[in-house]
Formats: sequence, structure tokens, C-alpha cells
Amino acid sequence: MEYHTDFLVIGTGIAGLSFAIKAAGLGTVAMVTKKEKTDSNTNMAQGGIAVVQDAMDHFEYHINDTLTCGGGLSNENVVRFVVTEGPERIQELVQWGVEFTRSSTEPDQFDLGREGGHSMRRVLHAKDLTGREIERALHEKISGEKNIRIFENHIAIDLIMKSAILGQKMEQGDRCLGAYVLDIAGKEVHTFRAKYIMLSTGGGGKVYLITTNPDIATADGVAMAYRAGAKIANMEFIQFHPTCLYHPDAKSFLISEAVRGEGGILKLKNGATFMEKYHPMKSLAPRDVVAKAIDTELKKSGDDYVTLDITHLERDFLSSRFPNIYEKCLEFGIDIARDPIPVVPAEHYLCGGVVVNEHGETSIDRLFACGEVSCTGLHGANRLASNSLLEAVVFAHRSYERLAVLLRDAEGDQIPIPPWDPKGATESDESIVVSHNWDEIRRCMWNYVGIVRSDKRLERAQRRIDMINREIDEYYRNFIVTRDLLELRNIAVAAKLIVACARMRKESRGLHYNLDYPEKDDRFWLKDSILSRDELWRKT
Repeated sequence: MEYHTDFLVIGTGIAGLSFAIKAAGLGTVAMVTKKEKTDSNTNMAQGGIAVVQDAMDHFEYHINDTLTCGGGLSNENVVRFVVTEGPERIQELVQWGVEFTRSSTEPDQFDLGREGGHSMRRVLHAKDLTGREIERALHEKISGEKNIRIFENHIAIDLIMKSAILGQKMEQGDRCLGAYVLDIAGKEVHTFRAKYIMLSTGGGGKVYLITTNPDIATADGVAMAYRAGAKIANMEFIQFHPTCLYHPDAKSFLISEAVRGEGGILKLKNGATFMEKYHPMKSLAPRDVVAKAIDTELKKSGDDYVTLDITHLERDFLSSRFPNIYEKCLEFGIDIARDPIPVVPAEHYLCGGVVVNEHGETSIDRLFACGEVSCTGLHGANRLASNSLLEAVVFAHRSYERLAVLLRDAEGDQIPIPPWDPKGATESDESIVVSHNWDEIRRCMWNYVGIVRSDKRLERAQRRIDMINREIDEYYRNFIVTRDLLELRNIAVAAKLIVACARMRKESRGLHYNLDYPEKDDRFWLKDSILSRDELWRKT
């Protein structure tokens, strides 16, 4: 079946939802999500949104914190408009029904948290379930929009490019016409055609063995955009959250950075503190510093974890401020009012992605990207805590404003799009190939392209990831597509891009630390690591 809409939005996190709500005022919107509509990284976000709200805080403080954290690679113009446009976007979320936690002493004011790298309290939150509250409100808002249709359990396979349809290279740059999408339950591939396409697919945490991300985070948007020919940047900057709960039965449960913001202290298993050796902000240091410090201490001690100690605070405060963390830890026999929390670093956020301009436009005509899938210039070499949801709502609005102008003159391409052709593919009876390669990629990336890297480790990773990509490509051509196969294909591409960018950068900066180049080199590397499909093919 072929669907025609003005806008196709792939992904239903805060970026896709907030854009779709606005785009519905311009035309028809199809939203594609590969699981249930509320399954997203947004829904997992505990901390909140960093926005200047307090009279003691200033835009310049937030701008400076972001630039400092970004390690010299943040685009100052982008940082400035994201920070200064933030309060207006927050008011919009409140108008849409998002209920942020209010101050206990001044109910007309928001309760503001503080997280690592921030010089002031400026993190709006809904207790420690901020993402879930935002998703709830936005889905309620969308439910009343007649121009929006959500396709659940549908996974995008690839973007449909004009050059591919015509069988020729575009002289003036390629154009995106839509996407081929698999109906997972119906096992049919549909054609989604739109005047404009918005990628809001989130990050790629499942590229790594240990991650705070949900199972859906398989870098689908980055991989599709790369295969379509879009520019990709800064994939080497993978943020590892310092404090993921360490317990055999706890699957990637995040201990919010807000716990450190409220006074949580990082300690070794023997009770000794250690962050004072690494940063003047101690346990409130930026994430890259803390994750690297924990990794270093674990390698020195041979311990499996460090602890986050917040037992000096009152039980009533902890259960009220962090109800989700409090209850979840109790499930595993950890009373955070009495017991230090065992934690380890885990892959958390992709600071690179599909290159976009200040309006969310990619290097491909009619293709936009917003949220974690994009590389906007805000985060640079390291994301400041709670800047991601802020980035999503600001860029969703900017993309909407741009499209309000473009749509007036836009005409849909009349080129017939052929239906999906499986080219003789058959049902696979070797699913072990998918599960084996999935596991091998994630272990390879964790062991060789983790918090601390080296040229030798990266070279080993490239050999293995290239071999796996070739094997997956062959498998993809021969067998009928399934969700598992598509996700495997995407994490393999993302892993290849991460390794390629990491090998390009001959220095250590932000989230990228290479033992062979331990210092920052502003002479040659004060720039983004940009690549594309054609460029990488030429190099390999």
C-alpha cells in the first residue's frame, strides 16, 4: 500500500511528537514507530530539561556551562539560540499539559534541580519521571489532532531517494521522497510518500553491550540517513552515563544525575571518595570526567562497581524527590536511605548524528532531523546534562517554522515510486546469524570503542565491524526483512561510523579518549568529524 501525506515523521519521542503537533496545523502527518507509540528514549528520561528559570540564573551562565562541557566543538550561535529560546518552549509544554514539579515553598515556581556540569539549579523535572510525564501530555495532545495518524509496530527500512528511483546521480543534490516501512505484524512493506520527512528516531545505545537505552535504540535514523547519502558527524562522541545501577537483575536502570545534584557522593567499595582527584566539582563534574574517573578506578581496584552514597539525606526527601529510583532500588534489596547504590558507567547518549543546520535541515533536500538522531552543534564533544530534551523542543519548533514557509511553494514529486521489491528473497531458517552478529557487534564496541580507546583497539574493531557488515549485507539481500534483521543492519552501520570517526580524530577531547593521543589538539582538531556514504566508501 502507498500512503500520501504532507509530512512523514519517523519516531515518537519528544522531538517527533512536538514537531507533529505543530505540523498538523500545516497539513497531514503520518507518524511511524516500530513499537508502541510511547516507547522512546524520551519516556526513559529521569532528570529533566535544563532551562534558565531562576532570578539568580542567567542565559550567559547556561551558555557558558554548555560551551565548557562541549570541549570547544559546540557551535556558539546554536548554543545561544537553544538556551535563549528554551523558556518559551517550556511555557508551550506547560500549555500542552506537562506538569513539572513545583516548589514546595513557592507553588507558582518550578522546583529546579542541579546536575553535573551546571553552575546553577536550572533543571525542570517531574520528580524523577520527567520523560514519562512529557510523553503522557504530548500523546494526549496528539489524540485530538485529526491530521495526525500514528502507525505503531511499523519500522522504516530505508529512505526513498529520487536518484534511486531515476537510476541516476542528481546534479543539484538528491531529494528524499519518503520511506519504505515494514508492518511488523502484517509482514508487509508499505510505501510512505511525503513532501517532507522528519527523522526523530533517537539514539543508538544498543550498539553497546551495556546501555541505559531501551531496546528500540538501534540508530535506525543515522543508518538510514547515511545509506541515503546524508552527511554524518561526530559519531566518536558517545556519552557514557556514570551511574547505571549495578545489579544482575536490573536491566540498564539509570540512577539519575539529579541524585548527584542533590548531594550524592561517589565512593569506592571501601568507602573512600575519589572524584576530588579528577575535578574541582568532585561528584558534580561533567559526565565525561566522571565516567572516565570511574573506569580508571575500577581498572585500578579490580572492583565491579563504585557506589553513589546519598544516605546522609532524609528518607522522606529521597522517597519524594526520587520515587521511581527509590522504589526500583528497593525491589533489588537496596534501601537508598541506608545503603550506598552500586553503580557503573553505561552507554547513554549519542552526541553526533545526522548533520543539520539551524532549521533542522539535513544535507538532503526535503529531509529533516531532530533530537538525538541529529548533530546540531549544541553538544560538541560532550552533552551537558538535561540539554537533550531542550534541544529537541527548540529544533522541532525551528523546523516547523521553516516548513511553514517551504510548504507554501512545495509540490509533491510526481515520479512513480515502485513498490517494495524483495528480489527473490526467502524466509530465513538461520536466525542464529542475526543473534550471533548482534552479540558480537555489541561486545566488540564495548571492549574496543568504549570509554578509553587506543589505535590498536580501534583497528581491531574496524576489521571485525567491516567483516560483520559484509556478512549482514549478504544476509539482507538473500532473506525477507524482519525487524530483528533491520535493527541488526542498522547497529552494524552505526558501529562502522563510530569507529570511522574515532579513527579520524587523533587527539583526546570530551567523550573521545585515546591512549595514543591523550591531549587535546586545537591546532588540527578543533573541528567536527564529518563523513558521508560516498566519502567512507572511497576510503575503504
